[in-house]
This record gives sequence, C-alpha cells and structure tokens, in this order.
Amino acid sequence: MLALLKKKETYIHYLETLKYALYVITHPLDGFWDLTHEKRGSIAAANTIVILTLITRVAKLQFTSFLFLQVYWEGINIFLYIASVLLPLALFCVGNWGLTTLFDGKGRMSQIYMGTAYALTPYPLIQIPMIILSNVVTKEEGAFYVFAGSLSIIWAAMLIISAMMQIHEYTLSKTLFFLVASLFAMLVIVFILLLFFSMISQGIAYFVSIAKEIMFRM
Repeated sequence: MLALLKKKETYIHYLETLKYALYVITHPLDGFWDLTHEKRGSIAAANTIVILTLITRVAKLQFTSFLFLQVYWEGINIFLYIASVLLPLALFCVGNWGLTTLFDGKGRMSQIYMGTAYALTPYPLIQIPMIILSNVVTKEEGAFYVFAGSLSIIWAAMLIISAMMQIHEYTLSKTLFFLVASLFAMLVIVFILLLFFSMISQGIAYFVSIAKEIMFRM
C-alpha cells in the first residue's frame, strides 16, 4: 500500500512538472528560475519534451502535406534524422557546462539539460497543429503555416537564452556571449571525437594488418 501511494505521488509530481512547461514558456524568467532553483521541473518531464520533439520531427516528415514539405524517403535515414536533434542537444549541454563552469556559471549539467529541454516546448506545441492544418489549407493560405513554423523555432531559441540567463545567473550580454562560445565548443568537441575515432580506427587497422601478416607467415 505504501509503495502504491509513493508511486502515485511520483506520477502526480511528474504530471505537475510536465504541466509546468506551459508556465515556463509564457513566463520564462520566473519560470526558469523556479524550474531549477525551486525544483519545479524534473528530468522525467524534460525527457518527455525531448521525446515529443523527436516524434514531432518524424511526424512532420510523414504527415505534412506535400504542398509545404516534399520528402524523398530514399535519401532519409530516420536514425540519423533523430540523431540530428539528440547529438546537438548533448553537445550543447556538455559545451555550455564546460565553459560556464570555468567562468562562474551556477548551472549543473542536469539543470542545463532540463532548461534546454523545457525551452523546446513550443516546437511540438505549435508544430503538431500545423502538421494537421497543412492538410486542410491551400498553398495560397500557407503563409500562416510558414509563420507558425518559424515562430516555434524563434520562440524556442529565445527560451533557451532565458533559461541560460536564469540557470547561470548571467546578464543578457554575458549569456549571449557564452551561447556563441558554446557553439564553438560544440565544434571543438566534434573535432576531438572525430580525431579520437580516427586514431582508434587506424590503431585497429594496424593490429589487423599485423595479425594478417603473422597468419600469412605461419
């Protein structure tokens, strides 16, 4: 009985933190402060928002009217398409955390991820209705569709700025500077990873060639 009550409390807390995303996107400064400092958010809700964003991205390919989006499935790898969201998200969190830790940033890795994930809320919130709408409007009436799609991305970008301001307790100018610096950090991380995997592949190829040489001589 006690375990059941605890499970119910956990579920209710999850729903409350997920619902709180609606407050965050309309009151970003207060919302992101309370999200992290007052523990109004949760990693579970953040994961849900990221998953909804991924589902929306895939659904947009599948269900958007051909008048607004022409998809050539032969050239699309769905796993790479999903990775095109998850990989930049992971790189941003790591890069931003690494830089801000060196310059008096207050945010932890989990807070940066949570804030970024909550900031993505406008994307599925706007894009899902737009996917449906794209199938009932004409090409001439599509200006609203294009505007709404752009709004979802711009809104999310502004929320990320607000999130980093509140999480790290930076000024706007300092936040913008470190967001740009985070983009460069992402490129550095990608370069290091590519260099690492290149060295690993060369090392494996070297030992394979030695093994083949030994087997040939035997």
